[in-house]
Amino acid sequence: MAKQKKTAITPTREADYPEWYQQVIKAADLAELSPVRGCMVVKPWGWGIWENMQRVLDGKFKETGHENAYFPLFIPMSYLEKEAEHVEGFAKECAVVTHHRLEPDPDGGLRPAGKLDEPLIVRPTSETIIGEMYARWVQSYRDLPILINQWANVVRWELRPRMFLRTAEFLWQEGHTAHATEAEAREETERMLHVYADFAENCMAMPVIRGEKTAAERFPGAVSTLTIEAMMQDRKALQSGTSHFLGQNFSKAQGIKFQNQTGDEEFAWTTSWGVSTRLIGALIMTHSDDDGLVLPPRLAPAHVVVLPIYRSDEERQNVLAYCEKLKKELEAQSYGGEPVRVRMDDRDLRGGEKNWQHIKKGVPLRAEVGPRDLENDSVFLARRDTGEKVGIPRNELLGTVGDILGEIQDGLFQRALELREQNTRTIDNLDEFREYFTPKNANKPEIHGGFALCYFVDEDPAVEAELKKLKVTARCIPMDQDGESGQCLFTGKPTTTRAVFAKAY
Repeated sequence: MAKQKKTAITPTREADYPEWYQQVIKAADLAELSPVRGCMVVKPWGWGIWENMQRVLDGKFKETGHENAYFPLFIPMSYLEKEAEHVEGFAKECAVVTHHRLEPDPDGGLRPAGKLDEPLIVRPTSETIIGEMYARWVQSYRDLPILINQWANVVRWELRPRMFLRTAEFLWQEGHTAHATEAEAREETERMLHVYADFAENCMAMPVIRGEKTAAERFPGAVSTLTIEAMMQDRKALQSGTSHFLGQNFSKAQGIKFQNQTGDEEFAWTTSWGVSTRLIGALIMTHSDDDGLVLPPRLAPAHVVVLPIYRSDEERQNVLAYCEKLKKELEAQSYGGEPVRVRMDDRDLRGGEKNWQHIKKGVPLRAEVGPRDLENDSVFLARRDTGEKVGIPRNELLGTVGDILGEIQDGLFQRALELREQNTRTIDNLDEFREYFTPKNANKPEIHGGFALCYFVDEDPAVEAELKKLKVTARCIPMDQDGESGQCLFTGKPTTTRAVFAKAY
């Protein structure tokens, strides 16, 4: 019997994918659960990834004409009640504040004192409070469009939290725009979806399918929800960004009205769009392996970690001096139009221990330098994506580090794309569909199936009933369709539309 390869993460992906995911987070020191149920503490390495995501996305938002602002954490309950479908969609997830002020309890401790005149909702999303403000700001067509983004935290009371994927409190950005015409609002909805898709593919190295959500999966109160859907390594789908065309639903509820160019009064057309710290979960599940996190260079807090190796004080002095110079020289190089991000780890730890810590954190390149490397003016370079290790002259490294990082970025995207292509099937037979999503091994239901492309007619109750039995959802109706005719897999009705179906997070 072949000896099983030892891995840094146990269990492996194949043995227990959900637990592997949690162990990668722990090993990479990204985050941990907090004393508050369902909430997490994001640690510096995890925060560094989120900061890079924020920085890149914020730049893209500003390039498309948006400005940042901030709106209250608390929303009066009456605001949510104005849009019936919206409040119904979020009611079960809302955290509610009913009292203010604390006072001593006669039996010891503290107790809530004053009751609020109206309960406050800790924002699950901000359409209603922002709509209230837009109604104050908009009187004329000259006041439009309003293009605002907010970086914030939101609360949705999750019963089964999973770090980064579903927590009671999470971080995100939410864009909210108001327009004079339907065409402008629809154009904005599509524009922002493409911004998300570009970020996912070119920065996260995560291929996505752009499409529209079905009626059952649509954002509460929206006319249309556009989405990007990605395949994780266990072949489940992860919704990775959404952009909503809200029509005039919220503007009518909140009274966002304006006088048009002919003097008539109209309701504005609004949109909203957002991505969250869920993208860190997507990053983990798209690229990581059984030795820990694997990071695409564009989002890694450090591109290169320099690891000095020495056995004596004399060696230490010489090696550290060389490493400091190397660090500065590497930082003078560029990758993706930015300086190469370099860290030097000169902690008093054994070399092997330090090396494995950075493997588990997913640093794209590790540059080890010892006395022999000084003699040869070289570096022992290791790649996180392939595990390849090679001695390389210092000048050669300085001249090629940007190219190597680019190879890693492109390679990770291609690897993820191949996984999706190998696990996407066109299915035109209902029995085949059921077999595809029925676990062959009851102990490993999460690793069966993938994406199924099927002819589909939306808004038919028979479809949802069938999908619920299989724990499958229609992830989206892809924007790219071949236009060929067929019959809905579930109803037999004629259609030219296919949808993507999958088990999902």
